[in-house]
Amino acid sequence: MKILMLAPQPFLEERGAPFAVYHHIKALISMGFEIDLVTYHLGKPVNLPGLRIIRIPSLPGIKSVKVGPSLAKIPLDLLLCIVALWCLCSKRYSYIHTHEEAGVLGMILGSLFGLKHLYYMHSDLSQQIVSSEFTTNPLLIQLVKFVQKLMVRHADAVIAICPDIETSARQMSPSTPIYMIENSAVDENLPVPHPREVAQLRYELNLGSGPVLLYTGTLESYQGIDMLLHSIPTVLSTQPDAQYLLVGGQPEQVEKFTRMAQELGISHAVTFTGQRPLAEMPLYMAVADILLSPRSKGTNTPLKLYTYLRAGKPILATAIFSQTQVLSLETAMLVPPTAEGIAQGTLKLLQHPQWAATLGVHAQHFAESHYSWPVFLEKSTQVQREFAAEALTRETTEERAKDLSCVA
Repeated sequence: MKILMLAPQPFLEERGAPFAVYHHIKALISMGFEIDLVTYHLGKPVNLPGLRIIRIPSLPGIKSVKVGPSLAKIPLDLLLCIVALWCLCSKRYSYIHTHEEAGVLGMILGSLFGLKHLYYMHSDLSQQIVSSEFTTNPLLIQLVKFVQKLMVRHADAVIAICPDIETSARQMSPSTPIYMIENSAVDENLPVPHPREVAQLRYELNLGSGPVLLYTGTLESYQGIDMLLHSIPTVLSTQPDAQYLLVGGQPEQVEKFTRMAQELGISHAVTFTGQRPLAEMPLYMAVADILLSPRSKGTNTPLKLYTYLRAGKPILATAIFSQTQVLSLETAMLVPPTAEGIAQGTLKLLQHPQWAATLGVHAQHFAESHYSWPVFLEKSTQVQREFAAEALTRETTEERAKDLSCVA
């Protein structure tokens, strides 16, 4: 079976949604599917047998696409629609599989070409434009809510990435089949770094011999980086050798928070690396003593949490719903989403290392049983058994009819 997949994002890029798309493609390929992926002109090459990447033409002046909604996405998504239409006119597909706002295209193109449409719902788009501070215009927010509801109602099935998204999707359309497939760790198949490599990274980043507190991910406003930085002076007053390592973010975001660290007088204890390749993630995880997720708002689960859990290190996270869907008091230190809450939670972990280590062990065991690649693959296989059954039957019937006509 050949699938046309539409992913309106840079592919591949080291951030949540592209990683989720990558994992889903790997699962589909392992089941024997072939995939034509229509995506943006941006992103690193990906070599997977069974995957053909079809990039839209580049547009002058668009050299990056920020996380979440942006004006740049409007012309890019129009091009995505044109290229997808060309693909459908030139080749036969079993069904259309879309991600994020491309669900609109799946709804329209699926109807035009008589194909089933599977919508992968990474987030509630109306919540995304609010949490990303793209707009506060109530009319625009209501319009996005309306469009999101249409996408769910007109999809033949929806895959939700976390319990809150599943609940939202069911409320939008009780009659649409909704499946929940939570993500797995992004570095599960990467080799464990040698202790010598870990020591070398600590030396290169001038992290000293004290505890290292690691954050990985984007530096968008909803990630709570400002709260994290404001918590550091309190921690340093008790634990002056602590070092904070923040991996990820666009250059302008790194510059902004670097200035904030300077204003707070904590520059000596904070290191920003910017975006780093996925292959380096196990190394950064290995150098860390505590993993941080200071998220301030949103309801969809941060992808980083699955990698954090698997790492077996103590996790400190803000106790907001997007994180407590996955984390509990048995697997993480959960604190109020304030600078003071983060500071006090950090000190508690640093001052009680045995208890902190136990949290890490519990987290790792929980990840193995709930969010590992075998679990992800099993859930994905079950969805495809149910969703693709009709398409498989139709293709088999048509092939038999064709064979009979040839014989005749």
